[in-house]
Amino acid sequence: MATETFDKQKTIDLRKKHVGPSCKVFFSHDPIKIVRARGQYMYNEKDERYLDCINNVAHVGHCHPDVVKAGAEQMELLNTNSRFLHDNLVLYAQRLQDTLPEKLSVCYFVNSGSEANDLALRLAWQYTGHKDIITLDNAYHGHVSSLIDISPYKFHQLAGAEHSQHVHMALSPDIYRGKYREDHPDPATAYADNVKDIIEKAQENGHKIAAFIAESLQSCGGQIIPPVGYFQKVAQHVRKAGGIFIADEVQVGFGRVGTHFWGFQLQGEDFVPDIVTMGKPIGNGHPMSCVITTREVAEGFMSSGMEYFNTFGGNPVSCAIGLAVLDVIEKEDLQDNALRVGGYLTQLLENLKERHSLVGDVRGHGLFVGVELVRDRQKRTPATAEAQDVIYRLKEQRILLSADGPHRNVLKFKPPMCFSREDAELAVEKIDQILTDLEKALGLHIPEATISENGHSKRKEPLEENGHVHPSNGSSHKHTTTHPHSTKSNKRLRT
Repeated sequence: MATETFDKQKTIDLRKKHVGPSCKVFFSHDPIKIVRARGQYMYNEKDERYLDCINNVAHVGHCHPDVVKAGAEQMELLNTNSRFLHDNLVLYAQRLQDTLPEKLSVCYFVNSGSEANDLALRLAWQYTGHKDIITLDNAYHGHVSSLIDISPYKFHQLAGAEHSQHVHMALSPDIYRGKYREDHPDPATAYADNVKDIIEKAQENGHKIAAFIAESLQSCGGQIIPPVGYFQKVAQHVRKAGGIFIADEVQVGFGRVGTHFWGFQLQGEDFVPDIVTMGKPIGNGHPMSCVITTREVAEGFMSSGMEYFNTFGGNPVSCAIGLAVLDVIEKEDLQDNALRVGGYLTQLLENLKERHSLVGDVRGHGLFVGVELVRDRQKRTPATAEAQDVIYRLKEQRILLSADGPHRNVLKFKPPMCFSREDAELAVEKIDQILTDLEKALGLHIPEATISENGHSKRKEPLEENGHVHPSNGSSHKHTTTHPHSTKSNKRLRT
């Protein structure tokens, strides 16, 4: 077992000396030194416990014993490349495919979300014979050069950088802050028509579309939930132009959205992408990822005559770990936990919105939830400084949360899937206290909706029931954790 070797300052000094300066740490003015973790908790060198609300990589919980055991046992037996036959590879491919629509039947195993998305682009270019890619504003798809080109979240930071003429940026389908908002009669069509216009303009200039790529729910872009029907309409326009649809599930796959195993399934059963990419949660911290596509796209890729080989992709240890992650998701009912706890968390946050004018929007599905902070609800002025203040004050109380989005004003919940109701209560209670202090300092008032005619506050306090807090109101919101397409027949993991 690893133990602390240096004191914290020595670790900081050695990092500055030996690690690239562009590799940032959380809370740079006072970074946290983590020495161990378990479940949804991380521990520093003083053995102080932090509640982890941000780590969607440790999907089934940090250092889950079943996952650790599976990796260790296979590592003792064999680890080699996929040019040798091994049952783990085919068993894992079969298990993954069982969670997806039937046409998505061919796997390529790689080692990171960036590798997966880079390979997805290669598949699209080869299959279509076209070059141009349509991406969403504020998207992030990875750190390699091909993906920085299609990640506005990154290339917006590059002052004066020349953008690729083969990359086209569509509007983010954000119905809170975007061009077409919650009061629009059909935001899905409006945002999809923007993609159609981009395609037509590209074609007029002699360009051909190879693919449209989108995170099924935008993460770095601010926990954006596309309106239902958007992907179907975009796919229709893109396929008509000879391109294909790539769904990036690196952040949100493997049951996180609660009602479904994959984020793209929130759009409805009538939508199936041509390529799905996976990463982060797939190995619970072990570096592995996957691209799954149709037989037609895979055969088109093979037609180039170039063999595809990845030294570590699909090795026996990685596949054993991947199988163990799927087993734990199913055995511990973590998809349903995401639905139940995520719904409860969202309700608690909606209650915060009623009490705090800094909360402009609460949105999400399952354990993928965003809270957008604003200085002015009418103008929707981003409360960037206040969001950072919340993050740092939570850290002082040993709760780890992050803020993202183009204005860095969206609090992001994407915790390990073993996150509990008690964890949700603790995090929201602390945020409530912090927002109260901030609003008092700023001179902000309780939202008008919570003030009765006689001037008294109409705050709805949670009720105690069997040691758990339950909200006493039935308020609803446009972004809910249930979905019209959620049914008991939804395709789930198979044993």
